[in-house]
Amino acid sequence: MNFLSVENIAKSYGERILFKDISFGINQGQKIGFVAKNGTGKTSLLNMLSGDDNPDEGRIVYRKDLKVAFLSQEPNLDPDRTIEETIFIGDNPILKVIETYEKAILNPEDTEAYQKAFDGMDAHNAWDFETRYKQILSKLKLDNLDQLIKNLSGGQKKRLALAKALLTQPDLLVMDEPTNHLDLEMIEWLEALFAKENFTLFMVTHDRYFLERVCNEIVELDEGNLYSYKGNYSYYLEKREARIETEATETGKAKQLYKKELDWMRRQPKARTTKSKSRIDDFSDIKARAHKRRNDHEMELELNMERMGTKVVEIHKISKAYDDKELFTKFEYNFIRGERVGIIGKNGTGKSTFLNIMTGKLQPDAGKVVIGETVKFGYYTQKGITIKEGQKVIEVIREFGDYIPLKKGRQISAQQLLERFMFDRKKQYDFVEKLSGGERKRLYLCTVLIQNPNFLILDEPTNDLDIVTLNVLESFLLDFPGCLIVVSHDRYFMDKIVDHLFVFKGAGQIQDFPGNYSDYRTYEDSKVIEQRGATAEATTEKKNWKEETTGVKLSYQEQKELSRLEKDIAREEKKREELQNKFATENWDGDEIDKQSIKLQEIIDSIDEKTERYFELMEKQEN
Repeated sequence: MNFLSVENIAKSYGERILFKDISFGINQGQKIGFVAKNGTGKTSLLNMLSGDDNPDEGRIVYRKDLKVAFLSQEPNLDPDRTIEETIFIGDNPILKVIETYEKAILNPEDTEAYQKAFDGMDAHNAWDFETRYKQILSKLKLDNLDQLIKNLSGGQKKRLALAKALLTQPDLLVMDEPTNHLDLEMIEWLEALFAKENFTLFMVTHDRYFLERVCNEIVELDEGNLYSYKGNYSYYLEKREARIETEATETGKAKQLYKKELDWMRRQPKARTTKSKSRIDDFSDIKARAHKRRNDHEMELELNMERMGTKVVEIHKISKAYDDKELFTKFEYNFIRGERVGIIGKNGTGKSTFLNIMTGKLQPDAGKVVIGETVKFGYYTQKGITIKEGQKVIEVIREFGDYIPLKKGRQISAQQLLERFMFDRKKQYDFVEKLSGGERKRLYLCTVLIQNPNFLILDEPTNDLDIVTLNVLESFLLDFPGCLIVVSHDRYFMDKIVDHLFVFKGAGQIQDFPGNYSDYRTYEDSKVIEQRGATAEATTEKKNWKEETTGVKLSYQEQKELSRLEKDIAREEKKREELQNKFATENWDGDEIDKQSIKLQEIIDSIDEKTERYFELMEKQEN
């Protein structure tokens, strides 16, 4: 059944065209993920689908009596209402029945009102819905129903808006970044809910695991064109790569044809036949196809950051509590050069507080943090960038620096860094207040990187960033030679970037886990299986997993080193292969060949050194 049809719509703001002539449909049962770069109109399109905005051209046709719920990034809630009042606002008759019943429970002495409310629950079969209502509020940690909206945090407001959208039981649920401000436990619950129940969804999200496990179709807006992929995120990636390769081949053919036609255009006589006029008309189309280029950027930087000394960051038995709530107690840890740590835990367990103590923005209740003299922090916080009226994008970056030094005396300018994070030269001279939310986060990230830190701390860096930007950021971080701490609810991002985790478990506990997020989930799931009295086979699998993960002869630091070496060797082998291929394809002169040969030898020597150490640790573990 068709729920709505989008027919040839267009949207622009002044001279800036977001999209034009876009068409697609949403049918019952579809779970569609919408993918596009920041600033290309994702939120504008969602607002049109929800009825909060209208297209400049074309139309959106809804099935009669279609009920649509819209989850925006910034929910519009009445600040003077309570959580409970906000949930019960709406036209769902079952919610009204439950509201009456909840009030009757509070006044049991009014037996007539109580009986009437009880009968109403029976008449509307509302008991199951009440159970669902309480489960959703519990899962989203909305326990104090009397709390006023104006006293809620931004994350609590987003969770409340999500709960309200789910409880209205819409025919179509349209969501803008639904996993923002949810902790990992909440994300996995929501993922399971959408995967098993027959929702019809249209959503924008940067969470690639969420797209993989929930969506059955991906719609991409790329370079002004719309592409639909009938499958999950993995299928989309595979088919998108094939499409881009086909487009590159077609562009190459068009360039050859363009050269031929250009030569003909220059030689053609002034007297034009009907046939030649037709060929001239076709020439402009050939020229456009020949000059088509993708606006993708590969991050290839060899940073020349300030070298770290042997002392990096030492944490000596720090403790912090607010009132009676202990965040962490006597936690200690010494960072070594090149460490990549992920931080996970439920909201409110002290993750951001821990980072603020590390960077000196807060003082611990007990203990101390000792920072090495050569350490230069780059701290990306959740607050984002402060917008100054009339300031342009390039001016924001230049407040922090004009360039980043690279190896061998080279450097990358502020303009070049912005280009790599998809701010083209024209966009760099736009006013900051015109940027979308995701573009502002991208700009803020550039202000942190231009300062060339050697210890990078990223607190929820993936929120509001599009998938293309995430790929660029991941490429940068994989080559980043300094220390790295990442707080993120993006499981895909964490799996790709970090080597081990600090797990904030609440009640003052921080667990140091040797592995990425997927490793941690496997470990936790194996514990649940054991606690439930699983079969002997399942228990054996758990034991084998633990042996593989922890080792028996290696110290903890050696386990981390072994994990890091494996990734480093794979990364450098890829560099070696790419450089070797260039020797066959690039038309280098003698000096450049000598230069690249030295670089290749450096990579080979590094691989040999790391491989030797890798086998040394493996032998120690096996003996």
